[in-house]
Amino acid sequence: MEAQDASYPSLKGRPVFITGGASGIGESIVEHFAAQDARVTFLDLQRDRGEAVADRIAARGLPRPLFIPCDLKDLDALKAAVALSAATQGAPLALINNAGNDDRHKVEDVTPDYWQNRMETNLRHQFFAAQAVRPAMKTAGGGSIICFSSISWFAGEANYIAYVTAKAAISGMTKGLARELGPERIRVNAVVPGWVMTQRQIDLWLDADGERQIKERQCLPDKLMPADLARMVLWLAAEDSRMCTAQHFVVDAGWI
Repeated sequence: MEAQDASYPSLKGRPVFITGGASGIGESIVEHFAAQDARVTFLDLQRDRGEAVADRIAARGLPRPLFIPCDLKDLDALKAAVALSAATQGAPLALINNAGNDDRHKVEDVTPDYWQNRMETNLRHQFFAAQAVRPAMKTAGGGSIICFSSISWFAGEANYIAYVTAKAAISGMTKGLARELGPERIRVNAVVPGWVMTQRQIDLWLDADGERQIKERQCLPDKLMPADLARMVLWLAAEDSRMCTAQHFVVDAGWI
């Protein structure tokens, strides 16, 4: 049974800011917001892929998203991207902190520099993006910040301790921000994906053992796809979820 996308009138014309939008889950999120006629800005390191995504969406007759090449470890570049987005698309009223990297590593191989790099790649930019969009959301009377955590820390997964640590911290950060920004009607929630079948995941890890794990650990038999996460994000960005904040929305087909 193929899922059908809902229509969210409150997203039409809404400025939306998405990190890591050139591939995988982020690419699907960009496409889904564009299909809602939102005013989308997305960031990514992959310049060619980002431009291709924007071109493909515009070719479908949808509003062309603004793509800004950006290394999110560079906080000045992130702040400048938020400012450019506000000047051209309108101040973001929804922030989707999607970007991250789950490269595998052993405990014994982690150096202080690598640890710092993983925190900058997976955690730090989520907070500073939220900090950057907050003033305009407050002025507008509210907004939605959607952070991306992971079932990796819920499940206690091995072989990427820095990533697992960062994703656990995101869950705590979500709770704290929701409490602090709530009086401004800024909602802060975390989406918690399971094993999503992006091309990267398929290429690197979907072997016979991976297929076995899906059958054994998911409650549902179908593979989890990027669009399944994008649909949850749409709902959290729309006014339909106006009284939902400080929550974790797990989309994992029942893995945990």
